[in-house]
Amino acid sequence: MDQLVDLSQTSLYVSATAIAFNPTFWKCEPPFNITVARQEYHNKVLTRLFNGNSLRACYALAITIFSLGLFRDYLYKSALDAQPYHSTFHLPLLAYALLAAGNVLVLSSTWALGIVGTYLGDYFGILMDEPVTSFPFNLTGAPMYYGSAMSFLGTALLYGKPAGVFLTGEVLVVYLIALTFEE
Repeated sequence: MDQLVDLSQTSLYVSATAIAFNPTFWKCEPPFNITVARQEYHNKVLTRLFNGNSLRACYALAITIFSLGLFRDYLYKSALDAQPYHSTFHLPLLAYALLAAGNVLVLSSTWALGIVGTYLGDYFGILMDEPVTSFPFNLTGAPMYYGSAMSFLGTALLYGKPAGVFLTGEVLVVYLIALTFEE
């Protein structure tokens, strides 16, 4: 039987590390309490770097998080390129549906929250007037996480890569762990 996942590919482990790193860097709160969000909340590290301007600091963090996300996605695609193709996992119609739905969830979340709401403005003391309960938050409390996971899975199915399905499972687990810290 053909190999579903090539475990000898370093790119697979690099991608898995990037997937775990991103939410850990900005949000998850390990026992050491050293994440960027926690450091900002307790010590105003970024705000002090921006001469007390919390809005600029928040935008700088937004650019950093967004850039890390792009880099993570590049590493994911590179890992998939090095993995075996299997026709059973090549489901373009489902892939495009997942990509479309996932991107709708992510983009509409960003639209509803704005940049500051999306990128941890509350840790900078920039609070929204009231909770957002409109679409897509009327579907789920975590539309960005689920939308992102759907996009990862859609990409795996578009290219017929079982390794991408495995990495999507990691994405979902990491986001579910991040949710426990948010709630």
